[in-house]
Amino acid sequence: QVQTVQSGGGLVQAGGSLRLSCIASGRTATSYDMGWFRRAPGKEREFVAAISWNGGTTNYADSVKGRFTISRDTANNTVYLQMNNLKPEDTAVYYCAGLREVSDVRPFGFWGQGSQVTVSS
Repeated sequence: QVQTVQSGGGLVQAGGSLRLSCIASGRTATSYDMGWFRRAPGKEREFVAAISWNGGTTNYADSVKGRFTISRDTANNTVYLQMNNLKPEDTAVYYCAGLREVSDVRPFGFWGQGSQVTVSS
């Protein structure tokens, strides 16, 4: 079983930056590809970004390409989401999650507790 601890998020003005972190622990945690998802009020869950277990491969939603960067510290099994040039439409609760693989953008195995990101205009 994998446990996660998320941190980061908060309130920022449009054009600003935030960074989210997700520490995954447990015997099998390091073998998972991982990703970030978000859910805005009244909307369905949306895939944001994914990274392979070794950090070598990434995948992004078109809506965040060029603005968000996913990275992974394999020594500490921490996944980060650096969010730059934030827009009001990025406002959502962000979740880290396990994935079967980077190209399969469906949560698998575990799901974080969520971090609120609010972008004011």
